[in-house]
Amino acid sequence: MTTVETDNPKSRKFGYRVNPAGVLGFAMILFWAVVAILAPWLIPYPVGEIVDFDYFGPMSQQFWLGSDYLGRDMLSRILMGARYTVGISLVAVTIACFSGIVLGMIAAVSGGWIDTVLSRFLDAMNSIPSKLFGLVVVAAVGSSVPVLILTLAVIYTPGSFRFARALAVNINTMDFITVARARGEGTLYLVTSEILPNIIGPVLADLGVRFVFIVLLLSGLSFLGLGVQPPYADWGALVRENIGGLPFGAPAVIFPSIAIATLTVSINLLIDNLPQKIRDRSE
Repeated sequence: MTTVETDNPKSRKFGYRVNPAGVLGFAMILFWAVVAILAPWLIPYPVGEIVDFDYFGPMSQQFWLGSDYLGRDMLSRILMGARYTVGISLVAVTIACFSGIVLGMIAAVSGGWIDTVLSRFLDAMNSIPSKLFGLVVVAAVGSSVPVLILTLAVIYTPGSFRFARALAVNINTMDFITVARARGEGTLYLVTSEILPNIIGPVLADLGVRFVFIVLLLSGLSFLGLGVQPPYADWGALVRENIGGLPFGAPAVIFPSIAIATLTVSINLLIDNLPQKIRDRSE
């Protein structure tokens, strides 16, 4: 008697299992990415122009998200703020994870004094409180987009290094690595062709987590006045400059906070869906 398998071979082959939470998270991330790219063409008013004579104005047909403490359109400022929050965080996490992953794999494969020096130096960097380091650097050098990007990247490179090194050390002890060494393969081949393909899933999940951390740290620095400077602002700066309207329940405070929450929660939802796909591919 022939048994019929209910499992879809195509879904098993490509590893796709539709998870509503993951799809929702991906859709929200895609939405904010599109907004960040197209923000200059989407905003109804210039971000620095006073268009409402009533400060902390309510939501209306003319101003969908109300106005801020100076009477500027909040919808325009939130849309443009997405470009700074998403853009700065994405560039910073790319630099941090690329540097950490490359150094971590090199340290795991090379071993010896290279591994020791890199590990001890980056462990020392990792012991410095991230918020304190960011406050000191930005306050000393000055707040600008390049400074913010480099500061955030430096803060989160050590953590990425430790994570990638831990994964690479485990892979480095496996038999196929020993065979590759016996063939005379060099460090570059081992890193790019043997180790990286076997740790790419956890590394992508770690990248998403660090992106969330960077968004929250950037918003915190901006809330303290050390982020993107006026007349432009990221979401954290929008909360800070309109905090006086909180007792009135002003949309100028509520909606930037919602924007931060939707981005970070959506990334977490997408990350939570990654392990199932990774397990499916490994079967």
